[in-house]
Amino acid sequence: MKIKFAIYGLLGLCSEILFTGIGSLMRGDLKLTGYTYMWMFPIYGLGLMLEPIHNKIRSWPVVLRGCVYTALIFSIEYITGFLLNNLIGVCPWDYGNVKTSINGYIRLDFTPLWFLLGLTFEKVHDFMDEMLALYFSVK
Repeated sequence: MKIKFAIYGLLGLCSEILFTGIGSLMRGDLKLTGYTYMWMFPIYGLGLMLEPIHNKIRSWPVVLRGCVYTALIFSIEYITGFLLNNLIGVCPWDYGNVKTSINGYIRLDFTPLWFLLGLTFEKVHDFMDEMLALYFSVK
């Protein structure tokens, strides 16, 4: 369980750095500056909590599964943003200046991104299960 938490956390950090680096290129920054926040490691690690849901809805149509993942990711993003804002006085990903944001914690224009990320998560979950089963059967 600790291994999976760490893998989800690191995958999330790397994905966010890649995403923000591509965004910087689109703004003309040829340095491809990517960044994230250390708070994101445990938040992305929470992807582990989505595995039981993935297992339960595995047979559902892909559009419905993607919608469930989108709602869950928005919920996690909103709750963790709210908690961080109340605990440390700031939400690291302040979307307050974005028209599609809700209270500065989530951006509704990220819906397609979270939809695809949730479906990608299924593949990552299955791959991790296969690799960990293989690793522990060899030991």
